[in-house]
Amino acid sequence: MPHIDIKCFPRDLNDEQKEALAAEITEVIVRHLNSKDRSVSIALNQVQEADWQQVWEREIAPQMETLIKKPGYSM
Repeated sequence: MPHIDIKCFPRDLNDEQKEALAAEITEVIVRHLNSKDRSVSIALNQVQEADWQQVWEREIAPQMETLIKKPGYSM
């Protein structure tokens, strides 16, 4: 704990870029949530643009009140 689940449109990231992304996110989580590095897990799930509506309907819209950063778009 904590687990971060990133969903985004497909990106062509190599292993080094993924590792850098994970390291930076982990650093922020450790600093702000007082977690330990070994406790953080991160998933990167790339979603086709045509399938984003499903992400919105299942994960974003129903949780709008609890999001600490709301998107600047609506569907």
